[in-house]
Formats: sequence, C-alpha cells, structure tokens
Amino acid sequence: QVQVAESGGGLVQAGGSLRLSCAASGRTFSRNAMAWFRQAPGKEREFVAGINRSGGTPTTANSAKGRFTISRDNARDTVYLQMNSLTPEDTAVYYCALSWGPTVRTDQTGYLYWGQGTQVTVSS
Repeated sequence: QVQVAESGGGLVQAGGSLRLSCAASGRTFSRNAMAWFRQAPGKEREFVAGINRSGGTPTTANSAKGRFTISRDNARDTVYLQMNSLTPEDTAVYYCALSWGPTVRTDQTGYLYWGQGTQVTVSS
C-alpha cells in the first residue's frame, strides 16, 4: 500500500516563503521521479516542479522558475518544495505525486500515486 502525504501548507503574506514536504511510504521511493502540482480554484491542475529519481537538475514550470526549488532526500523518502517570493497567484492546493518511472514528466498521466494536497494561501 503506497501512501503519499504532503505537509507544510498555510497562510503567508505576499513576498513570504513556505516549505512543503512530501513523505512517501510503501514503495522504494528512490526508484521513481517525484513532482509537485497545484490546482487553483476554477483552474486545471498544473505542473510546478519535478525531480528525477537520482536528483540532478530539476524540471520547473516557468511560473515557478527562480522562486521555487524542488529537492529530495532518498534516505528519508521525502521530497521538498521551497517556495520563495510568493504572490497571491500562487494560492492553490499543492499536490505531491510519485511517478511511474525514474524521470520527470510534466503531464499528470505520468504519475501513479497522489497525496491529498495541502492548501497554500498567499494574501496581498
């Protein structure tokens, strides 16, 4: 039974920072790419950032480049999303996802397991 669980969301003022964490259990975490997606009210779920099973250069959406950093700790079966310079447009439910394979994909169909999501709200 694979479980993926996010934590670290909350309310922050514009310009502030948050660090999201995602813990995966029940599967060999280090074999699979991991990613963060987000879904704002009334919008489609979108890719934010992803990291291959071995780490290396992450894949980051244009909207997050220069502000968000994804990292992973395979020893702890955990992936992180450091979010800086937040704006109200970053308000969304953020989801962590475990990929089918070792490399990042930006489409949702590339991911097998999903967390329940954590709310991030950025006030102006």
